[in-house]
Amino acid sequence: MEQANTIGLDIAKQVFQLHGADAAGHVLFRKRIIRRKLLAFLAVQTPCVVAMEACAGAHYWAREIGKLGHTVRLIPPAYVKPFVKRQKNDVADAEAICEAAQRPSMRFVPVKSEEQQANGIVFRARDLLVRQRTQCINALRGHLLEYGYIFPQGITHLAALVALVDDPESCLPESARVVLKLLIDTFTALEAQISQLDGEINRRSKADPTARRLMTIPGVGPIVSTAITALVPAPQNFPAGRAFAAWLGLTPLEKSTGGKQRLGAVSKRGERTIRRLLIIGASAVVQQASRRGAPKGSWLAQMLARKPKMLVTVALANKMARIVWALLVKGGIYRVPVAAI
Repeated sequence: MEQANTIGLDIAKQVFQLHGADAAGHVLFRKRIIRRKLLAFLAVQTPCVVAMEACAGAHYWAREIGKLGHTVRLIPPAYVKPFVKRQKNDVADAEAICEAAQRPSMRFVPVKSEEQQANGIVFRARDLLVRQRTQCINALRGHLLEYGYIFPQGITHLAALVALVDDPESCLPESARVVLKLLIDTFTALEAQISQLDGEINRRSKADPTARRLMTIPGVGPIVSTAITALVPAPQNFPAGRAFAAWLGLTPLEKSTGGKQRLGAVSKRGERTIRRLLIIGASAVVQQASRRGAPKGSWLAQMLARKPKMLVTVALANKMARIVWALLVKGGIYRVPVAAI
């Protein structure tokens, strides 16, 4: 068998599909292989480019295949889709991956190490627990509404909600009270677990010098700074701060044609965890500026004077992303801009 220059690998749980091509793109082989035989097959191949979609399990396989001497390329699935010809199946997917990897302008996803993936788990776990906590609160409010009790939204009103459930003089039937107390116990357990994760994040932020430097930026706290250090790939791969903001999905969605520029809402394409955290941090800065007033003549004061708060919040998150990139690449800490006299 002639040695391939590029191999497109469509990964799955048990059955994988390979598509080998030479430097000119001519097909050399199409092979269906089971999971336990994949590494043995690639081990006898001459070192080449092995391309995969950046999906579940891709980083694990990238590390294992890289140990065999191959150059691994991970491609975002959205960039592979245009190369799929007609029918969607494993053979067509592997061929599309191979063709996409041979494009000189193709963008690839950096391969994460085991430690990088482990650092990201704490934020994924915290997001899951926060969502479950919100579900418990909403469930309690909804069930109490059925008995005529109305509570405002938000976790700050939970104490009044719990007091009502515990009040033996309330009109709640005992059969419902038992179930509602189970939901309250679940909420309490989730609160303890979230606090434990927050403590772990705070510990990591204090131990990491890069995270401490990022926390000098207004709106960037322990959670945001630790998430950035854990989830952001090599910042030097981004040519400018705007590219980093675009990777986070904080730049406008563009639909321009005929020389006319049309910009829409933010694209929301990219690392959603960091994007959400930056927007939350920017929201805190905007709220504080609305209550206490922003420095006269500052960018924030000018934006708040003529734009809606939510638009200013997203714009500030974009600005924070660019500052984060600058600190990651150039070092140093954040310095408050001095107004020109």
